[in-house]
Parts: sequence; C-alpha cells; structure tokens
Amino acid sequence: MTIAGEQRIRDAFAAAKDEGRAALMPYMMAGFPDRESGLAVARAYVDSGADLIELGVPFSDPLADGPTIHAADTQALAEGATLRTALEVCEAVSDRIPVVMMVYVNMVLAHGGATEFARLAGAAGAAGVIIPDLPLGEAEDVRDAFIEAGLAVVPLVAPTTSPARRAAIAKVARGFIYLVSTTGTTGERGELPPALAQFVADTKADAGETPVAVGFGIATPAQAAEVGKVADGVIIGSRLVRAAGEGATPAESADGVAEFLAETRVSLAG
Repeated sequence: MTIAGEQRIRDAFAAAKDEGRAALMPYMMAGFPDRESGLAVARAYVDSGADLIELGVPFSDPLADGPTIHAADTQALAEGATLRTALEVCEAVSDRIPVVMMVYVNMVLAHGGATEFARLAGAAGAAGVIIPDLPLGEAEDVRDAFIEAGLAVVPLVAPTTSPARRAAIAKVARGFIYLVSTTGTTGERGELPPALAQFVADTKADAGETPVAVGFGIATPAQAAEVGKVADGVIIGSRLVRAAGEGATPAESADGVAEFLAETRVSLAG
C-alpha cells in the first residue's frame, strides 16, 4: 500500500508551517462557470499561492453546500460537467500542488464503486478525498478502498461533534482534519464564531501530528489571517466561487480569484 497522497498533503502543510503561516486551500467547483473557466481558475489558484486545492465534483444534491456553491453545482451540470470534468481539472494541476476532491458518496457509488472511483482519482493525480456524507462507522469499505489506493480520506468535525467522537475521528484522519467552523451549510459570514479558537485548540489536541484546517464562512483576507493564527490551514470556498462566477470569460474568472487569493496569501504571511 502506498501513502503518496497522504504524504503530499502533509508535506504541503509542513512547507507552509516552515514559512510561518497556515496553508492556503481554496475550493473550486469543477466545470464552473464552464469547462474552460474551471481550468483557468485551477491554474490561477496555483499561480496565486495556493498550497492545496479542494476540488468539488458537480452533484445535483450537495447537502453540505449553501446557495453560492449549490448554484455553481447547478450551472456546472447545466454546462455538461461530469466526473470527467473534475478529473481533467485535477490532471491539469495535480503535478504542481496536492488536489483533494470533495465528492458525495452517491457519486462514488455511481461510478463503479469506491475501488473504481479511487482508481480514477488516483490516475488523475488526486492526493485525497473529502466525502462529507460518509460519517465514521458507516461504509468503512468505501474508506478502506481509498486508503488502499493511496488516497487520504479527510474527515470533518463540526461544532456539534461530541468530544469523544471528535477524538475517534482524529484517530482515523488521513492528510488533515477538516474543521467546520460553524453549524449550517457553506457560505460567506460577516464574522467568525467567537468559540472558534477554542474549538480549533481542542481538535488539535486530539489530532496530534495531523494538521487541522478550518473551512465554512471565511469571506475576507482578514478573516483568513485570523483563522491562520490558530489553525494549520485555511479553506476558502464560497467567496472564491462567487468571484469565479462574476467573470464573463475564463480570463476574467481567473483574474477575479487570483486577486483575492494573492491578497489572502499575503495576509496569512503577515
């Protein structure tokens, strides 16, 4: 069994830590606003200082996603996006930085099951997967198939996760732990939860050497910098998806995300 994917993710977090900052992990929806724009956005992420990419696979019922990303799902699907679209994006940039695919378990099962999906993702260069509707203790054969293929399976913990369950999740975490900053779905928030710092500290105590990255609600470079002071990684989704969607051409979509991401990278280093 290889652990290449997990090691690539850990190396990315370690490299950011060596620079005295949290790792920057932007989210994007494959095929949004269209195929070419999605590819342009992925390349702009790499060129603008991303350390890793969270790559959303278009899906018709994204239960964890708020209005902005849900709308991106809908538009990507309307433009003809499929799993192949996401794999194409992964192939385009995975030789430069680690790509973690965010996919719902129905999509995995619909494409030949976990073993086949893991093979496809691995062939495209993916380093890991986030499966938000695969809770600990259910369908462990799915989790095992990805691990056997050398892909990290990144778990999520939320403010509603009990301390005992959080500790159990931390024990099986691969790559990093995705800490959901607030209850609810993805989306930009005006301010960070007041209890976030303690939540991160408690999760890091359980995580040991496994990095902890925070997502959901981070909307400004200043918020990213605040999160970066306590977490190992910062995940930004809806704000960047909105910027990508505001571009009328692939170049405009790329420019929109690049400007925000470059500013955020500077804020993390400060």
